[in-house]
Parts: sequence; C-alpha cells; structure tokens
Amino acid sequence: MPSLTHQNIYTVSRLNAEVRLLLENEMGVVWLVGEISNFSAPVSGHWYLSLKDSRAQVKCAMFKGSNRLVRFKPHNGQQVLVKARLSLYEPRGDYQIIIENMQPEGDGRLQQEFDQLKMQLAAEGLFSQQLKKTLPEHPHCVGIITSKTGAALHDILQVLKRRDPSLPVIIYPTLVQGEDAALQIAQAIGCANSRAECDVLIVGRGGGSLEDLWCFNHEIVARTIAASEIPIISAVGHEIDVTIADFVADMRAPTPSAAAEMVSRDNSHKKQKLASYQQKLAGAIRYYFTHQQAHLKQRQHQLDKQHPIHRLQRQQQQLDDLNLRVERAIQRYLSTANQHVARSHHRLQLRSPEKQLREQKHRLILCEGQLTTAMERALLASQHRYTLLIDKLNTVSPLATLSRGYSITQNDRGKVIHSVDEIKRGDKLVTRLAQGEIHSTVD
Repeated sequence: MPSLTHQNIYTVSRLNAEVRLLLENEMGVVWLVGEISNFSAPVSGHWYLSLKDSRAQVKCAMFKGSNRLVRFKPHNGQQVLVKARLSLYEPRGDYQIIIENMQPEGDGRLQQEFDQLKMQLAAEGLFSQQLKKTLPEHPHCVGIITSKTGAALHDILQVLKRRDPSLPVIIYPTLVQGEDAALQIAQAIGCANSRAECDVLIVGRGGGSLEDLWCFNHEIVARTIAASEIPIISAVGHEIDVTIADFVADMRAPTPSAAAEMVSRDNSHKKQKLASYQQKLAGAIRYYFTHQQAHLKQRQHQLDKQHPIHRLQRQQQQLDDLNLRVERAIQRYLSTANQHVARSHHRLQLRSPEKQLREQKHRLILCEGQLTTAMERALLASQHRYTLLIDKLNTVSPLATLSRGYSITQNDRGKVIHSVDEIKRGDKLVTRLAQGEIHSTVD
C-alpha cells in the first residue's frame, strides 16, 4: 500500500475543484442535443434546466450574459441544440454543463454540422490552395453534374451556346436535393473520372435554403471532389450561398451561369484568367481565414477557461442555490409556525372563558328549568294538601253545623253558652246563625 502524504490526501472541496478543472480543460466546448425539462428562470436572470433523451439527462445552467442572445423562449419538452462547456458545481458536487449558445434543434443542427465538417476538412488541409488543380485554358469538353430538369442546366447551356457553341458538353444527370442526392453526386463525379471524357466539370444547382443545398455539404461529396482528377468548378446556388463543396472545389463560381462563362472561350480570355486568379486568391484568403479562425477559437477557448466570468457564474449559481434553500427554509419555518399557532389557538379555544360561560349558562338554564318544575310540583302538592285540609276543616267547621239549622250563642265575652245555668238576667247574648247574628238581652 503506498504511503499517504499531505499532498495526496484530498478534501472534498479540493477534489471537486480539481474535477471541475479536468472537465473544463479536457473536454472543452461540446455540442449537445436534447429535450428541455425542469426549466427554471429565477429573478437573477440565469436559466437552470436539464437536457434529456430517452436514457439519460444532464443538469445545465445558462447565465444571463448568454441567454439574453437567445431569440426564443425555451419551454419544457422542447428539443434544442446547445453549445456548451462541461463543468462541475462544486458545493453540491453536481456534474453540469454551462450553455453558451442555444437554438431549436431543427434550425441549429444543420449549421452545427456544417461548421464541424468545415473545421474538420480545413484541419485536414482539403481547402489548401496547394491541392487546387488549374482549370484548362481551352477546355475540349465540359461535363455538367446537375439535375436534368433544373434551371441551372438550362442557364449553363444557354451561356455555352451563346459564348462557344462548338464546345462539347456531357451531362451527368443526378439528384441535387434530398437524402439520396449526395451519394448520386459523388457517383456522378466518380463516373466522369472513370470515363475521362471531360477536362473540366461543373457541379451545381440553383439557389435554395440551407436544407435544400445540404447534399453539397456532405462529407462524401467533399472528399469525392477533393479526390477528382478532373478540375471541378462548384456552382451551387446564388452568390450568397456557401457550401462545403465551394471550399473543396478547384474553383467556386457564384452562379451556374458564371461557371459556364469560366469554361467557355470568347474574347474575354484575359478577364477569365484574371477571374481565375481572383478566385484562387479569394480561396487562399478563405483558407487563411479559416485556419486563423480555428487558431483564434483555440486561443479563445484557452482564454475562456481562465476568464473570471466563469468563477463569477459559479458564484452566481451558488447564490441562486442559497436563495432557493433560504426560501424553502422560510417556507418550512412559516409552515411550522402556522401549525403551532393553529394548535395554540385550538387549545385556547378549549380553555376559553367564553366557552365556559356558555356551558355555565347552559347549566343555569337547566337548573332554572329544574327549579321551576320542582316549584310547580311543590305548589301543586301544597294546593292538593290545602284542598284536603279545607275539606277536613269544612267537615268539622261549626259553620257547616249552622248551615243545617243550628245556631251558636255566646255571651258578650265570646264564651259559648252550653247551658241556661251559665246565664243570668240582663246578660248580652249573640246568637250566630248560618246567615247573620241575633243580639239579645236575657229577660
């Protein structure tokens, strides 16, 4: 087991920092196509998203200095083509890519493939002027590789007929648009070389979109043109249209008609020769600029790796991440506080004097009802006993006896006279009848 030293014991921070440098320095810039998911655009102005396909996904960040140049609004589910550099978000150890350019997949893929093939072939030297073959000064036969029904063939034949009707022409018909066009164009060039009937070839078609002209940007066409023993003039589209075939061909004509003028003989030989030199010079300049552009991109990439904006972008991403964590922590705290308040409110309601007062009032109402009922029952019972006592009193009452015809006699002192022996002459007597009294004097 190798001995451990302070130098080969990593901290997590040091490990993530070195892995980030490895990713950024070794991989450089990559092109990536995928579907957007988890798209987020916080107030900082940066974009965070994932790019995925059917089997994998990768986290991405696009900082506002780059995303402000995007001409569309990205959305989840959209297929895009991005130019990015690999990196690592050190605080979380997340492998990610930093997007520098983004375009919809359909619009950007062809341009990206064009740039890649152009850089590749330029690096191989296929655009070098040293490989260019000189056009014959007086061609004996011209070969035309294009569509037999296209306007380009008509224009070329019209110019040749006007300038040099005696010049023989051989047409190698082929498709100039669609999936099979590139292979057919390469086969036509190969056929012309194997038959060796012509001393110059015009390869081209009329103008169109990048997609229409795409068969002239295929690698097989470029390598077949470079390998041709017969000098080839590329006459694709209009003057503003540029294809890979233009860079590889021995001469580029701005239009098919201009290619016909280059190979036809007339009084403008000197102009043609000058135009040839101009084309070669333009080709040399284009090659020089292509080479210098590649060199500049390499230096720019090396400079970008040391640019402080990358560190600032990582810190901005960290800030966004911390802001998100703070927001989530605040939300959790508020949720917990709200739950605590709700529980306290519930407990307060259970112990509320108002609730107790309501309960006591309810008990008081019940007691009042019970008391009223008890009083009514006691009153009824008293009334019943009172009635019974009245009946008993009436039974033994002297008034009842008086009502049957009897009377009660009393002296003036209120004593009831039971016998005549209890009175004497001159006593005042009161005789109570059922109705009224009789006052008399004993005689």
